[in-house]
Amino acid sequence: MRSIKALGAVTLSLALAACDMAPKYVRPEMPVPTSTPQGPAYAEGGEGQAIVPADTAWRDFFTDPRLARVIETALANNRDLRIAMANVEQARAQYRVQRADLLPTVAAGGTATYQDQPFSQAGSGRTDIYQAQVGISAWEIDLFGRIRNLSRAAQEQYFASVETRNAAQTSLIAETANAWLAMAADQERLRIARDLEGAFGKTLALTKARFERGIASELEVRQAQTSYDQARSDIAEATTLVAQDQNALNLLAGTTVPATDLPDSLPQAGATIENLPANIASDILLRRPDIASAEHQLRGANANIGAARAAFFPNISLTAAFGSLSLGLSNLFGSGTSFWSVAPTASVPIFDFGRNQGNLQYARATYDAMLATYEQSIQTGFREVADALARRGTMTQQMEAQMSLRDSARVAYTLSEARFRAGVDSFLTTLDSQRTLYTAEQSLLATRLTRATNMVELYRAMGGGLK
Repeated sequence: MRSIKALGAVTLSLALAACDMAPKYVRPEMPVPTSTPQGPAYAEGGEGQAIVPADTAWRDFFTDPRLARVIETALANNRDLRIAMANVEQARAQYRVQRADLLPTVAAGGTATYQDQPFSQAGSGRTDIYQAQVGISAWEIDLFGRIRNLSRAAQEQYFASVETRNAAQTSLIAETANAWLAMAADQERLRIARDLEGAFGKTLALTKARFERGIASELEVRQAQTSYDQARSDIAEATTLVAQDQNALNLLAGTTVPATDLPDSLPQAGATIENLPANIASDILLRRPDIASAEHQLRGANANIGAARAAFFPNISLTAAFGSLSLGLSNLFGSGTSFWSVAPTASVPIFDFGRNQGNLQYARATYDAMLATYEQSIQTGFREVADALARRGTMTQQMEAQMSLRDSARVAYTLSEARFRAGVDSFLTTLDSQRTLYTAEQSLLATRLTRATNMVELYRAMGGGLK
């Protein structure tokens, strides 16, 4: 027994003093400029303290209570997010399995042997042998860090799956918000089409009446009819889009969204807070979950290099047992029946025909691929933020121009219709004014939707949505 304890102490000391063959991990430099671009398309810093998206809970960012309830429903029911959560549990279980190899597996067992054989002088006799033991079998003593690096790689894979799940949550929040805003815009587009249908219908009726009195031509009637029919067609199209938007929202939410949570138009005050930073330092990208996941993958690949290197060195394993052996079951644990055995083994690779070298090359190539993936994730994130900031920087001027265009078109339509009724202008002028107003209304709506979704994209691109 003292021998087993002494051997265990020596083995533990060797394991604690084991080597680590993995290269020292150093975070790569970011392959992007230190801050986001500056120029005419990018806004200067606004007044007040800008929020940090990664530190801002989505419930604080999305200010419309109906939208907030839809997002909460999606986080609870979306199937893609459930898959991502299941992947996390799978990676955690795999890490536990790999980590268990660091410690010996202790097992208890017993055997009974019954035999009857002839003896040269005493005739035949029966012998019963009973044995019970506790021991470990072929436990690899991790002197060169092979198992520890494999365990570290599994741990990094688990961490990466957690960040992938976080990225899925961030994307789900953004997709749900954008789908809700798209439905709001299509509801408003439907209202505009119905309003214009009414106006075009009145113009058509007036033109027909003038035609019957010989004041208007058939050409004017046909022109008025085309505008009216276009509005009818747009109503049908917008009605379809609203239904499809609701279907998309139900899919993201994982259930049927209550009618009370559906939008009827784009919120005039906006659906989100707007004091996001106008320019940022590039290192904020490291807080994005997709980039954090890519770095964990890189760390895991680095650990696999250590495991591949350790395969070139001797493998030492230990098998040990302690138990009792007797010729009768009643004496199995009696005095003088105990036994112990220890069997250390060592193997050194001599000729493996390039297997270990191939594994090492594969591990290094995998690291290079993970490094490129990590750097590409940063570059992609940098572009997404820069693109969103460029859109945001010119959005105010675009909104002002579109609102002025819409207001001017509305006044021009009112004046042209009055002049047409008074017989001062031709119907063609009124028809042109109607179409210009319709186009201006649609363009302003599209700009408002772009502004709303731009805030959502900025929040997502800067790593928001985890709280």
